[in-house]
Amino acid sequence: MKKCLLVIAVALFSAAIQAQEIKKVKINELLELVNKSETPVIVNFWATFCMPCIKEIPYFEEAVKNNASSGVKLILVSLDMEEEYPQKLKEFVRKRKFTSPVLWLNEDNADYFTPLVDKSWSGAIPASLFINKKTGYRRFYEEEFTREKLEKEIKKLTAQ
Repeated sequence: MKKCLLVIAVALFSAAIQAQEIKKVKINELLELVNKSETPVIVNFWATFCMPCIKEIPYFEEAVKNNASSGVKLILVSLDMEEEYPQKLKEFVRKRKFTSPVLWLNEDNADYFTPLVDKSWSGAIPASLFINKKTGYRRFYEEEFTREKLEKEIKKLTAQ
């Protein structure tokens, strides 16, 4: 009986991953979503063609899972080209088994949207924004994270 329940749970979890919808958002919608968050939030900007991005996403998902008690949330924001959305992007996310919410940024002018995220952002990826509205913590990084550096940053993000 326990084995049967485990198989059903795994099947439902797999279906949930496969069925993940990838919402199209404009930069103002994304910033509004982040600013409304009552919990610490990490926004990771990435693309399917960015190998450092792909390498670090599992670190982010693992770190957020390990720090679930702090309430930290992760949003993966794809900067892929319009022709990748939605089907190719959805397939990529399914194959990589990403579990965090994935949004596709529907903006084609980086000179417009990057300074709205952070004035220092040149547009390079990977890039990550860490915000805790309750403590006023806000950091932006235009670099690839290691597991160790990410864990340290999440500790700062979630510190009371």
